[in-house]
Amino acid sequence: MNQRPASGILLVDKPQGITSHDVVARVRRLAGTRKVGHAGTLDPMATGLLILGIESSTRLLTYVVGAAKEYTATIRLGSSTTTDDAEGDELGRARAESVAAVEETAIRRVMARLTGDIEQVPSAVSAIKVDGKRAYARVRAGEEVQLASRPVTVSAFELLSSTTRDGYLDLDVRVECSSGTYIRALARDLGMGLGVGGHLTALRRTRIGPFTVTDARTLDELDVAEELIGPAVAARRLFPVLDLDAQQAVDLGHGKKLALDGERAPGPQAAIAPDGRLVGLVEFHGGTARSIVNFPPDEERAS
Repeated sequence: MNQRPASGILLVDKPQGITSHDVVARVRRLAGTRKVGHAGTLDPMATGLLILGIESSTRLLTYVVGAAKEYTATIRLGSSTTTDDAEGDELGRARAESVAAVEETAIRRVMARLTGDIEQVPSAVSAIKVDGKRAYARVRAGEEVQLASRPVTVSAFELLSSTTRDGYLDLDVRVECSSGTYIRALARDLGMGLGVGGHLTALRRTRIGPFTVTDARTLDELDVAEELIGPAVAARRLFPVLDLDAQQAVDLGHGKKLALDGERAPGPQAAIAPDGRLVGLVEFHGGTARSIVNFPPDEERAS
């Protein structure tokens, strides 16, 4: 009988031109299991950090998806497209003189308006469901899609450099934002605010929560056994830690609640056994810790 693969997460540097599902399919073959999932889709055009969970560590992905993210991107001013990025058809092009007249002070002023807690209308070709069907599928079917605005937080929208090219103005930017923020929509809204149109031509995700692309491996470099981050190690980076004694680890593993003294911060905490194993994620209600996610004791790799 084949040994079950170890549980853990992988940091992958996704290349351009393939989908997030393509990466999952490749890792399933490399890891020898179908139980592989990812946290936060990247479009085929985008590159950068994709976090994968293997075996029981797929249970951590729900919490990774909601973490803040960082991107670097290139925004082309002077042209708008149907998809708000370079893969769509051009909707309109500004005159070269109008683009040349855009000043850096104006760019920074509009970027400032798009920073902080804002209401953002997602791109019509997003994966958001409209009456049970993905918005992008409706657009491809020829339907006109109008999505409602939603609150997002853009912690940083920074202009790194600008280049004039063929009547366009290309901006290299850095964005820190909450989960659910569309960088394509920021490109669209920046161009709209400047009166010349805009769309995204390059996107790279550099960080998700505490994990950065500098620690990721490309698919060609990836050695699953070598690069796998055990669930306890990952959980310690994602959550506050609750150190258990041996009996508490047994009780929590059996679904019992734990009565503990002292005030605890709200939100999930990683419950770690004395041997370093992740027993589960817990939440506190008063002085009682209740398990919200359990982890099997036999899947954790040595770490």
